[in-house]
Amino acid sequence: MPHVSANGIDIGYEVAGAGPPLVMLHGASSSGREDFAAQLPLYGQAFRCYLPDARGHATTRWDAADGFRYEWLVEDLAGLVDALHLDTFHLLGFSMGAATALGFAVRYPERLRTLVLVGISPEREPRASVARRLFDPQRILRHDPAWAAELSRRHDPVQGEGSWQRLLPAVANDVGAHEPHRPVELRRIDAPTLIVAGDRDPFVPVDQAWRLRRQLPDARLFVAPECGHEVMLRRPALFNEALAGFYRSTEMVATRRAQAGSGASTPSRTITAAGWSSSRGSAIASVAADADWIREASR
Repeated sequence: MPHVSANGIDIGYEVAGAGPPLVMLHGASSSGREDFAAQLPLYGQAFRCYLPDARGHATTRWDAADGFRYEWLVEDLAGLVDALHLDTFHLLGFSMGAATALGFAVRYPERLRTLVLVGISPEREPRASVARRLFDPQRILRHDPAWAAELSRRHDPVQGEGSWQRLLPAVANDVGAHEPHRPVELRRIDAPTLIVAGDRDPFVPVDQAWRLRRQLPDARLFVAPECGHEVMLRRPALFNEALAGFYRSTEMVATRRAQAGSGASTPSRTITAAGWSSSRGSAIASVAADADWIREASR
């Protein structure tokens, strides 16, 4: 796995596919490859996907005993995309990764072609309370030994034995500590945005996702039925279909934003019934045909 030095740490990341850059940020306790395993086979056909591991997670070494702050994750992302020479890019984040994506979008709205936020709200509760309960290492060791083993497998090889037992409480503490973004800050985000929430998400109630959608200038909301927090893992076909529709509908705007950021003409790709094609090719097929193709590609 490649690493890049950024913001004082060595960030491990994976790269897959070819096309416009898409940076995909995983949730707390996980890794890029694991959170987006169901998306890479499809979206690697249309995008060059970058999947960094957050500090303290998987391949990006960091001891949470030295602190863990949301602001650092935003700075890590800024350093990463600078080191990779990504002037503008598509950004997708889940949970902790969505919080990072939201913070980056507030600071650098001009660098985003599109933004996808899964399982996040700028409101502190109930996220903070749920995170404190869920990320209690003693509870995990006593009542969820399978998850404890999974966390050790994922993090111990690089972070050291038992590192997740420091990481998870540090993440939970930070969720409760950082100040939510104000509406005036959120209105800076002018990139096309898709907000995704499960209708049974204990972290982000649907009404909070709806309020976030109302505060962003160019946002739309997708609510996954009968689904909790991990929409892209629990309802992958539905999520992939919604995401494909979003990228199709915002293709022209994303291309203009890419050209404005780089000063170059950037052909983009879209889903058609035959697969991914250049926007300079034939007309986009119907949504129904696209949905059929996505279902086939996701099997």
